Amino acid sequence: MTAFAPGDRVRTRTVDPVGHTRLPRYARGAWGTVVQVAGSHPLADDRARGLEVQPQPVYHVRFTAADLFGTGDHTVTVELWHDHLEVPA
Repeated sequence: MTAFAPGDRVRTRTVDPVGHTRLPRYARGAWGTVVQVAGSHPLADDRARGLEVQPQPVYHVRFTAADLFGTGDHTVTVELWHDHLEVPA
């Protein structure tokens, strides 16, 4: 598992899972910047399904509102698990 650090540019996955996910639909496929590593925790998506999972890194990722919504001069920060992010090529 590749860990990300503050300042890294990351892209969210474009998955559309059945059931619960902590990856908001409006942020799927978007580019953002890691602003903080928030420890390691079990993936909430899988825990909601009753699965036993190992902890993985959790990140606070900042997106521009214009990138997410097409307009706006502010930013949106989303807490995301490592499995929600893609390793940039």
